[in-house]
Amino acid sequence: MTRAVNRVFLTMTRLGMGKGYRFVLTVNGRKSGRPYSIPVDVMSAGGERWLVAAYGVSNWVRNARVAGEVGLSRGGRSENLRVVELDPEESVAVLRQYLREVPVTRAYFDVTLDSADEEFAAEAAGHPVFRLVPFA
Repeated sequence: MTRAVNRVFLTMTRLGMGKGYRFVLTVNGRKSGRPYSIPVDVMSAGGERWLVAAYGVSNWVRNARVAGEVGLSRGGRSENLRVVELDPEESVAVLRQYLREVPVTRAYFDVTLDSADEEFAAEAAGHPVFRLVPFA
């Protein structure tokens, strides 16, 4: 079922439809080297952007850690970016924003919007956050 939903979101996002924070992430496989694409939600604030691993440490997370870069596309526009994994304390504000803006994923987290910063920092181990950095 998840694959079917992802295909729908991939098609919609490639056409520029749906939530404005949704993008298609493309990252090379850490073993195969082949590109893999999946819909992701990108958080933005203060001119910076972040990826949140809402469903845990999945293959795209492992692949991004090894590759150090990803591609993002939406509605015919695409860009390649470096990824820098945040430490748990840096992740708190982004994770809070993510839970506010993408409520459908709340069931995958062990925190609520009312949780303490320390609880959010602990949550970062299971839901890594990556800063997206443009290539200079």
